Amino acid sequence: MIMDAARLAFANLFAAETRSVFWKVLGLTLLALIALWFALRELFVWLALPWIDALMPGMPDWAGWLTFVVGIFASLGLALALALLLAPVTALIAGFFLDDVAEVIETRDYPDGAPGKPLPLVEAMTGSAKFLGVVVIGNIIALLLLLVPGVNLIAFFLVNGYLLGREFFEFAAMRYRPPAEARLFRTKHRSTVFLAGLVLAAFLAVPLLNLLTPLFAAGVMVHLHKMLSARDPGFSVAHKAAAGA
Repeated sequence: MIMDAARLAFANLFAAETRSVFWKVLGLTLLALIALWFALRELFVWLALPWIDALMPGMPDWAGWLTFVVGIFASLGLALALALLLAPVTALIAGFFLDDVAEVIETRDYPDGAPGKPLPLVEAMTGSAKFLGVVVIGNIIALLLLLVPGVNLIAFFLVNGYLLGREFFEFAAMRYRPPAEARLFRTKHRSTVFLAGLVLAAFLAVPLLNLLTPLFAAGVMVHLHKMLSARDPGFSVAHKAAAGA
């Protein structure tokens, strides 16, 4: 079921109907990353260079190679910072287009089913901001765990698998269910959702392709929610009965 959802989502990712969303997300993400590169560079020049000058005043000409070495390490540091910001920036931008992807999937693959309802703008923006914070915190934790031998790669997949699975499945579920019911539905099927999240984490680990992770993740979870709902048709009835009791 998970691999079927991933296969269908990947096919939809490059379909003609989603091509405009594809280019919008990719273009805006690249522009944002370029802007961040210059911002980080200027921040380094503003904060670090005066400190270096104060640390090594009156440096002779023959020691100019130290400046070159510092410049190399600074560039590597900026590149690392940009890599860490890649997932949050992509998630924030793509968050405004997830409903477009979901609508394409519903039209192409589930024409006889009831269409989902896009989240209100304020709620969508709140969800994007929340997911941005979750991704930042999760990747900071994963980065710290990278320093622990034996758990570094595992930590990356576990942290991102859990976070991606949880947030994107709830996004898909809330197109068809009230928020409280969507969270309960995810909790009931948390093992399946987590395994699907690991697939998303693997996608996130592929350079360049990871720019499309939010769009792919939204597609996977819309398909997965549809499949789980078909297997568990009594959940909504039971939840409504429990809520009315």
